[in-house]
Amino acid sequence: MKTLFALCLVTTLGLSTARSAQQEGNQEAAKIAREGSQAVKDQDWNKAIELFRKAAEKDRKYTQTLAIAYQQRAFSYANDQRFQDALNDLGEAIQINPRDARAYEQRAAIEMKINDYDRALADYEMAVKANPGEIKYHLYRGYIFELRGDLQNAMVDTDAALKINSKNKEAVERKQRLQKIQAATAPPPANATPVAAPPKKKP
Repeated sequence: MKTLFALCLVTTLGLSTARSAQQEGNQEAAKIAREGSQAVKDQDWNKAIELFRKAAEKDRKYTQTLAIAYQQRAFSYANDQRFQDALNDLGEAIQINPRDARAYEQRAAIEMKINDYDRALADYEMAVKANPGEIKYHLYRGYIFELRGDLQNAMVDTDAALKINSKNKEAVERKQRLQKIQAATAPPPANATPVAAPPKKKP
C-alpha cells in the first residue's frame, strides 16, 4: 500500500511537470522543473523541492508540483519515524494548496500516530470539507470520536459514511456497535414503572 501510494505521487509529479513543460511559459522555469522531475525519479527529495521552488518562483504554474513534492518528502520522513519533519512538510504543502484533501489526510494520519487526536480531528474536518464524498474521511473521524467516547458525533460520521455507501462493512459494523453501546448506557424513560423490591423474608 505504501509503495503504491509513493508510486502514485511520483507518477503525478512526472505528469504534472510534463504537462507544464508542454505549455507556453517561462522556458527557464520549465528547464528547472524538468531537473526537479529527474530528482523525483532519483528520490532526491531535498533537491527536487529546491528545484521546484525555484521553478515556482519563475512561473506559478509549478506551485502545485512543489506542493506534491513536499507531500512525498513528508511520506519519506514518516516512514523513517521523523514525524515532526513530516508534519512541517505537510504544513508547507497545505499552505501552497489548502484545498488538497490528501495533504490533510496525510497529516491527520501522522497526528494519530503521535496521539494528537485534537489536531487529527481538525485535519479530517478540513479533508471532509475539501472532499465530502470521500467515505474514508468520515470513517477515520468517526473512529476518533468513538475512541474518545463521543458516541453522538461518531454516529453522525458513521451515518454520513453510510449515505455514501450503505454497504460499507466498517460503517455497518460501527453503527451496530454504537447502537448497542447507546442502548446499554441509555437512562430509563421518565415514565417507566419502578421495579418493586422483593419482600423481606421473615426471621
